[in-house]
Amino acid sequence: MVTDPISDLIIRIKNAGPVRKEVVSMPYSKLKHAIAEVLKNHKFITSVESKGKGIETTLEIGIAYDGIKPRINDVERVSKSSRRVYKGATEIASVRNGFGSLILSTSKGIMTDKEARKAKVGGEALFKIW
Repeated sequence: MVTDPISDLIIRIKNAGPVRKEVVSMPYSKLKHAIAEVLKNHKFITSVESKGKGIETTLEIGIAYDGIKPRINDVERVSKSSRRVYKGATEIASVRNGFGSLILSTSKGIMTDKEARKAKVGGEALFKIW
């Protein structure tokens, strides 16, 4: 049993790149699916698909590559189960001078730092990805 499903999601995606996996499979949840959709919209991954029914539902994520190099270089978990980190709309800074993204859980759903600044909403900073 995984105690932090978001960390499990991002580490599985990050570890799949160097070993040249095309697809990563993991247990399904609505939160994981929403995070994966945001990553897909920003071209960090290629596809998101849920398979199965009921308790056996899995989430399959396609890994994106630039030639032979994975598109995701690294991820850093910001808010953990032991320490939650919240950012206001004016406190959200860019990641890696705009080359990365901060993924936030806001009242308007899961979104990146750029989308949150544009919508003028803050929320829990989940992780940084570049």
